[in-house]
Amino acid sequence: MIDLRVVRDHPDLVRASQRARGADESLVDALIAADAERRRRVAEADALRAEQKAVSNSVRSASPDERPAILDRARQLAATVKQAELAQAAAEEALRSAHLAVPNLATDAPPGGEADFITLDTAGTRPDVADPRDHLELGTALRAIDTERGAKVSGARFYFLTGVGAQLELALVNLAMAQADQAGFTPMIAPALVKPETMEGTGFLGAHADEVYRLANDDLYLVGTSEVALAGYHSDEILNAADLPLRYAGFSSCFRREAGSYGKDTRGIIRVHWFDKVEMFSFVAPEQAEAEHQRLLAWERQFLDSLELSYRVIDVAAGDLGSSASRKFDIEAWFPSQQAYRELTSTSNCTTFQSRRLNIRSRSADGQVAPLATLNGTLCAVSRTIACLLDHHQQSDVSVYLPPALRPWLGGRESLRPVS
Repeated sequence: MIDLRVVRDHPDLVRASQRARGADESLVDALIAADAERRRRVAEADALRAEQKAVSNSVRSASPDERPAILDRARQLAATVKQAELAQAAAEEALRSAHLAVPNLATDAPPGGEADFITLDTAGTRPDVADPRDHLELGTALRAIDTERGAKVSGARFYFLTGVGAQLELALVNLAMAQADQAGFTPMIAPALVKPETMEGTGFLGAHADEVYRLANDDLYLVGTSEVALAGYHSDEILNAADLPLRYAGFSSCFRREAGSYGKDTRGIIRVHWFDKVEMFSFVAPEQAEAEHQRLLAWERQFLDSLELSYRVIDVAAGDLGSSASRKFDIEAWFPSQQAYRELTSTSNCTTFQSRRLNIRSRSADGQVAPLATLNGTLCAVSRTIACLLDHHQQSDVSVYLPPALRPWLGGRESLRPVS
């Protein structure tokens, strides 16, 4: 949730953020009205309770003649207070609904939609590949990817990684976890099922609810990223500010319905319903959030540099942000077969939006308690990274070059070769 004080004191800033996102500005006015109504109802209930207490206290000192009228007034006030408390509860629920409807402030992101990103940097050299094959053709020749049997077993957009494909996943996960550990992250194996309040707290049950798989019989959700579980790890806790930043690197399987993406990337393992991922997650002081965002981006670039990939870094436009993100940087790697950059990683600064929803706070040395900032960054989305590695490092003989960083995890092999 955004800070209500910002909404009260700077409503035009929040409206400008909504415009940049292409979102409904009237949601801001609805939130302001709900906040005012809730405060009015709280004041009304408090005043009535105070009067009720004063009347109750006056019974002791009242004369026998005065007491019946005072007791009658006390009974009337008890009924009035009950009604006022019901009205306050309704106003608080209305405020919560209005509050949840307004996404995070996106004041630093470029305005506009998906196509309005700004390219911040490019790195690496695009490979010069004559008549490049795509990753599925290469993965099939290497007997690394089997989408036909994946579809037979589980349906469209599922797959098996076989042989060197399975080994390549484990190599990438180990490389990512080793880098994260060296950078000071605590390695985590995170659950892939979470409670509704955790999913809602991270902002994934709003506009993107149709992307999420739900187990109705158990009232649990399958995560689309371990960000969800890692964000909920400290829910309803007060952390020691002196312990910040807290950094976690979570591995989990991830599940996405890919609703609304009919016909997009149906070939291969780029856009699938299930994949594994290593995700970085940071809890930091709010004033450190922007610097931490740059650090997460640098760690993502370090990982892709170790894989010798060419890529560009983009500043994602406000209209393409999730509801929790204030700003997001994507790294898109070059796919020779598509002659295009495709997203491999992203990192988002969620400021205090998620911590307010999940009730995560920090206590400073002077005893002050306040929300903290949360940030996330994908270090390795495995299936997309495998697709890019095969595509980017393919050779004319259909073999695939392996960067030195991966070789220790693959028995020292320098390349992957087709299976006859």
